[in-house]
Amino acid sequence: MSWGTELWDQFDNLEKHTQWGIDILEKYIKFVKERTEIELSYAKQLRNLSKKYQPKKNSKEEEEYRYTSCKAFLSTLNEMNDYAGQHEVISENMTAQIMVDLARYVQELKQERKSNFHDGRKAQQHIETCWKQLEASKRRFERDCKEADRAQQYFEKMDADINVTKADVEKARQQAQLRHQMAEDSKADYSSILQKFNQEQHEYYHTHIPNIFQKIQEMEERRILRLGESMKMYAEVDRQVIPIIGKCLDGIVKAAESIDQKNDSQLVIEAFKSGFEPPGDIDFEDYSQPMQRAVSDHSLSSSRGDGKPEPKFGGRSKGKLWPFIKKNKLSLKLGATPEDFSNLPPEQRRKKLQQKVDELNKEMQKEVDQRDAITKMKDVYLRNPQMGDPASLDHKLAEVSHNIEKLRLEAQKFEAWLAEVEGRLPARGDQARRQSGLYDGQSAPAVNNCAQDRESPDGSYTEEQSQESEVKVLAADFDDEFDDEEPLPAIGTCKALYTFEGQNEGTISVAEGETLYVIEEDKGDGWTRIRRSEDEEGYVPTSYVEVYLDKNAKGAKTYI
Repeated sequence: MSWGTELWDQFDNLEKHTQWGIDILEKYIKFVKERTEIELSYAKQLRNLSKKYQPKKNSKEEEEYRYTSCKAFLSTLNEMNDYAGQHEVISENMTAQIMVDLARYVQELKQERKSNFHDGRKAQQHIETCWKQLEASKRRFERDCKEADRAQQYFEKMDADINVTKADVEKARQQAQLRHQMAEDSKADYSSILQKFNQEQHEYYHTHIPNIFQKIQEMEERRILRLGESMKMYAEVDRQVIPIIGKCLDGIVKAAESIDQKNDSQLVIEAFKSGFEPPGDIDFEDYSQPMQRAVSDHSLSSSRGDGKPEPKFGGRSKGKLWPFIKKNKLSLKLGATPEDFSNLPPEQRRKKLQQKVDELNKEMQKEVDQRDAITKMKDVYLRNPQMGDPASLDHKLAEVSHNIEKLRLEAQKFEAWLAEVEGRLPARGDQARRQSGLYDGQSAPAVNNCAQDRESPDGSYTEEQSQESEVKVLAADFDDEFDDEEPLPAIGTCKALYTFEGQNEGTISVAEGETLYVIEEDKGDGWTRIRRSEDEEGYVPTSYVEVYLDKNAKGAKTYI
């Protein structure tokens, strides 16, 4: 099967077919190029998607990723980022191994095709020239033969005519002989050119054209084979990344399987546990007897010594502060969190103190490592004075030692507070107590005053009645100091979903459906600070109200 023998007369069609083959190759290159652009665009979108849902640094979202479900989601985002990288690899490999290679091959193919068809046209032009020569010789031979016949007929006519002179007859005879000789010469020339043309034509159709068409056939077959190899490479590039993509997907599955719902539930407990004990039963108050109403002994706000009932709405009342208050008046006035985290419930306070101790220990270890390094360097200088002056390190060494001592004292202070919260040490004396008096000396007595040894909500132990009274007086003094402080501005409103009897210090009673102003939103302890009027404000459970925050609020609102 050869184009040279089977398609010897299809030069123009072969020229069109080979051009079509090159067009097909260029179309495939364009297809691969668009595929690489799609892969790059897809990879970019995947990376942007992964980046969009990554937790922001130093934000609340970062804290959420301690839960196993959020860790699994973070692992999924990281795996998707790697997944996007594999699509970029597909694009790069297709560009380098298919597009660039095929584009270079197409240029070579065009040059080879041009050269082959140039040789074919040259052979065509040569055979056409030979054919024209043959035709000219044939026509000349034909013309000379006709001329010779006419000259012979004229001679015979003149020879038969008795009226013609002998000279005219001789002249006609010579003319006939001349024409006959010219015809013979034309015949010989025609025969020679015909023989030569037949030889050229045989070589053209059996040698030149078959060779040229064979080269064109081989060129076309190489093009087809190259296209097939490129298609195989196209699939192979995809196949090469399948194992890595599989690992990415396996990583997502492994992350999903690592989710531990029990562990997440425990983390919720650790995050929000206050450490307080639920309140006891409320005593029955008999209104049928003509006697003064007594406040329940189980109320957290009941006084131990005088037995006098405290106001129901305790926004400004004096005495022992309610243990659930998020911030005391001193911290509200200064706008800062107490150093010992006394504004937090016991369990949250313990976690914060432990975190602070760990941070201080890490900083102290860094300083110790730096001191050891400086000490070693000083020893090197002492042994090799030419390397440096040992005295130049004394100032730095003293500074690092001072920092270590400062961090050690700071760590001891927080460890003491931590030990107190954990109940390892007895409560500090009145002089070392927190000025806010939030949790110290605040253990509500049980019925018949039989719980003197009961642990207080912050983990410290209750002390004698006289010591507790001193704390009350101290707290009351601070209340008086800030009684004239400016009220906090309202940041929104809230509607009471249920009735709440705020009988404890720092709370405020609300009725179902009542609308009040929000002056401090829930900080994670389950309580919201609200205001009814200028002198009536306090805390209510967040679950008891529906809050509508006004983000544009900059000052106090008009009171209801």
